[in-house]
Amino acid sequence: MKNSESYDLIIIGAGPIGMACAIEATKNGLKYLVIEKGVLVNSLYHFPTNMTFFSTSNLLEIGDVPFISHSDKPTRREALEYYRRVWQSWKLNIHLYEEVLSVTEKAKEYQVNTSRAQYKTRFMIIATGFFGKSVSMNVPGEDLPKVRHYYDEAHPYIGQKILVVGAANSACDVALETYLKGAEVTMAIRSATIYERVKYWIKPNIENRISEGSIKAYFDTTVKEIRPREVVLETPGGDVTIENDFVLAMTGYQPDYGLLDMIGIENRGDEFRTPVYDENTLETNLPNVYLAGVICGGLKTNVLFIENSRIHAQMILRDIMAKRSV
Repeated sequence: MKNSESYDLIIIGAGPIGMACAIEATKNGLKYLVIEKGVLVNSLYHFPTNMTFFSTSNLLEIGDVPFISHSDKPTRREALEYYRRVWQSWKLNIHLYEEVLSVTEKAKEYQVNTSRAQYKTRFMIIATGFFGKSVSMNVPGEDLPKVRHYYDEAHPYIGQKILVVGAANSACDVALETYLKGAEVTMAIRSATIYERVKYWIKPNIENRISEGSIKAYFDTTVKEIRPREVVLETPGGDVTIENDFVLAMTGYQPDYGLLDMIGIENRGDEFRTPVYDENTLETNLPNVYLAGVICGGLKTNVLFIENSRIHAQMILRDIMAKRSV
């Protein structure tokens, strides 16, 4: 392992908000490092191949780099290329495929130990988002190879009997796309209806497919057990066993609480496990350690997005620079 190198600021997470923080650090002349356990904008990379953003391209822009897309709502592919250009334009100092293993505090500095090296820093920003860890169903058989919590494209499911778990945007997108490619699709939906906030151009389509019987949907239903060739559903009318080749569990994602706990960042004890931070500076209970981006919402993943958390970078760097000037 390399000897410790000192930085003014270490940023954990190379998503759009972590990159925005790096850009602000560059503007302020700080020596910084971004550490990312996966690829650049790792969360976006794991979005479905054919996904289209709900936001317009200008709302996803960072660092004054224009985001030009072919339509009002950019695609995943366009977003990946855009953030690559941002990285290249700003020459951001990002270490990819490097995982943070531990963080310790000593003499008003933090030592960050990773899978490759050790670093020292006075200031640290956690911008790891919430897409890194899927929400488990906690049912027997969930560890079978046929169960997927991430979806890429429909081709592998042609001619297969699949169960889509969930009723939000991802689940509806997956159900429709796999159905249109020739899969036999069943949905297990915990609530009595499709999620009301599903994209306005998707909701009527999925409801019509369910109504006509093209997609079979079990409402007020949960998965009870997953077996190699079938799935048991717990429905209002009793247990139902259906033939099954794949389970696509679109059950949502959550912040990496293991990392937050390891670092020592507390949460407020509410139902959303919201991390503790100052609303004005985004500083956590740990001095000089900040949160940025959607991770600030904890399990409440429908309030913060790239669009309304880009400002976090400026808020944090303003506080950092004020402290450095004292």
